[in-house]
Amino acid sequence: MLIGEVARRSGVSARMLRHYDSLGLVRPTGRTGSGYREYSDEDIRRIFHVESLRSLGLSLRDVARALDDPGFRPSDLVGDLIRQTQERIAVETALLTRLRRIGAAEPAGWEEVLQTVALLHALGSESAGKRQRAALASAEEAPLPVEALVEAALGETDPNVAGALRWAVAQSGDGALELLAQGLASPEAEVRERAVRCIAEIPGEQAITLLQGALTSSDTTVRRQAALARGAAGAAEAIPALVDVIVEGTNDVDAADALSALAGRPELADRIATALVARVPHGLDASPARRRLTQALADIPGTTATRALTDLSHDEDPAVALTATYVLTLRAAR
Repeated sequence: MLIGEVARRSGVSARMLRHYDSLGLVRPTGRTGSGYREYSDEDIRRIFHVESLRSLGLSLRDVARALDDPGFRPSDLVGDLIRQTQERIAVETALLTRLRRIGAAEPAGWEEVLQTVALLHALGSESAGKRQRAALASAEEAPLPVEALVEAALGETDPNVAGALRWAVAQSGDGALELLAQGLASPEAEVRERAVRCIAEIPGEQAITLLQGALTSSDTTVRRQAALARGAAGAAEAIPALVDVIVEGTNDVDAADALSALAGRPELADRIATALVARVPHGLDASPARRRLTQALADIPGTTATRALTDLSHDEDPAVALTATYVLTLRAAR
């Protein structure tokens, strides 16, 4: 079969077939009387083998080795190809993400494009100072896409930068809530916590609704942060979750402060005291929780709290009894 017919049937150009010949990769078995290349059935099969291997990303050099070297091990090369492909996909995905974010910013001119690119680079900087400046500048210089801000906020570990990013995300308003709601389902507890804290800084009913739903979450991290946020906002629906926080022992001081502030409203004082008393456990093994609940009751006014403290002043744990007695003494002196 002559080269033109081979090219037509195989889809490999005549020019590429000549290149294969010059490299010794696929040499036609014969020549016609006029000197034209003539390919046998075996030559054509080799062409298809070459093209199949090239489709996997092999170089022509590696293709030659694969076809002609009896000691060639495909597993090693395939492993290298997998790694190279993964790296290339990661680079291309990052580029696609950056382009989408620039497009989402709807730049009016190339100056805005360059500003957005600079801020996106700064958000990914190893310097906490640069990340913080980028977050603060996002509302003035070139608005950053909300996706970029939310991603940065959910991944930030530096407390100062995290605060700046939460502020920047809050400027996006409700537009950030869908992405933050996805953050609540992250497999990483730190990300879920950051998502709640971001939501808490966004004003409006949609953010409040998200936090209210989080108060009954089965996820301790989400529930705790939502309770602290709603409690700080003076929301009575946070009371049960705040009591849970005290019992669990993480952020219990913040939770007790929030309950104390809520108890400043006379209609809530007895309700809070009753909720705390209902969770007082018994037994020496539960002493740490009783101490925390006793300390929380200390800042709750009203007769329900006083009666509970009187009972706790006789507790089997000396630390609990001493704390309750001391609080009762202060109350009597008022």
